[in-house]
Amino acid sequence: MEQTENPETQKVVEQKPKQADQSYWAIVRRQFKKNRPAVWSLRFLYFILFIALIADFLANEKPLYCKYQGETYFPVFREYLVKAGVASWPKEFVNADWKNMDYDRVIWPPIPYLPTNIDFLNSNYVGPFDDQIVESKRWHHWLGTDELGRDVLSGMIHATRIAMLVGVVSMSIAALLGILFGSFAGYFGDSRLKMSRISIIMNLIFVVIAFFYAFSVRSYALADSLGDGLFAFLGSLGLSVLIFTAIMAVGNLIAMPLKKVKYFGHKVNIAMDIIVMRFIEVLNSIPTLLLILAIVALTQPSIIIIMVIIGLTGWTGIARFIRGELLRVRSLEYIEAAQALGYSEARIIFKHAIPNSLTPVLIAIAFGVASAILIESTLSFLGIGVPAEVVTWGSLLSDARNVPDAWWLAIFPGFAIFITVTIFNLIGDGLADAIDPRLKK
Repeated sequence: MEQTENPETQKVVEQKPKQADQSYWAIVRRQFKKNRPAVWSLRFLYFILFIALIADFLANEKPLYCKYQGETYFPVFREYLVKAGVASWPKEFVNADWKNMDYDRVIWPPIPYLPTNIDFLNSNYVGPFDDQIVESKRWHHWLGTDELGRDVLSGMIHATRIAMLVGVVSMSIAALLGILFGSFAGYFGDSRLKMSRISIIMNLIFVVIAFFYAFSVRSYALADSLGDGLFAFLGSLGLSVLIFTAIMAVGNLIAMPLKKVKYFGHKVNIAMDIIVMRFIEVLNSIPTLLLILAIVALTQPSIIIIMVIIGLTGWTGIARFIRGELLRVRSLEYIEAAQALGYSEARIIFKHAIPNSLTPVLIAIAFGVASAILIESTLSFLGIGVPAEVVTWGSLLSDARNVPDAWWLAIFPGFAIFITVTIFNLIGDGLADAIDPRLKK
């Protein structure tokens, strides 16, 4: 005889709430959402990133869409293809005066200016509420102009992209170096890394050779790529890194047969933790800004150089965080189990140890992005390391020093720097609170 389920019991089962996800990152997300300032800061960060991504479509001298002599064009899109080398401008658009062309139909960006466009009729610091000599409201300078007549709002929009690029690229470099050195220091300590004598000798010799052929010989190629843009420089830099890696691999291949010799094959202990930490202490003993100024003075002005320098000097905090985590993680059961199974040290570090130690690194990166943006703004304000034609928040703010009456050059860039740095700090505080196990409820 079949037993029928009680309808009331079935109703209770159906109404039973789903159990919340109890995974670590699900708990962190719930804790983060409880911090309202951090949540709103993250939302505002999405908005800033969106502005940075579509800056060319918000402020540009070229139309978004135009119909000219019966042909349809999308000049802003086409400009990307031209810069990529897969297209070219029609002859009627080469050195074109986009504003005064006789279009059949045209749609302009909200701000019809580039940061480098000069409006001679509205030069010498015209304010946003001053009388402006423009054909229509479409050509109004809504945040005023600078001494040369460049539109401040267009400069603010495109400077957002530069600020985000500086923060993201520089902290990507810093995170890569910090995670690499910090994890090696924390995992191996002073007694767990042993290398054969021949490996040490060959690595010391070939690192000099690799650096010479990868960077010194290619210094002119790297310098020329700076003028071709960020992606050209990253491609050239990637090639240098590939050459460096290949030469180091050759050195280690040569060392392999020599390890059979008893003297060369003898393993020597390397105090990795002491080496890394002493290097961090030496680097931290030098004021970061002075170190950056010294390096910038020896190189040609470039925003890409600024990103690289900030990244190369900002990894120490990340290294300390992940080192502390690796000191704890390396003695846990799953690491010991992986070692017992015979996994290589590289697999244990990169597949098991580091992924479970990145939590505090996220906090350091959030604060590091804010610091990188502030350093770039400081250098731009001082007029050091950044090309004169590149408009940044710091360079706009610097123009206000000479003319106190041009209040718009001080308020808008200063407010943008303040807001951006503040939201990254609030996000960092929110992550710190969400990750803190004492606050989980």
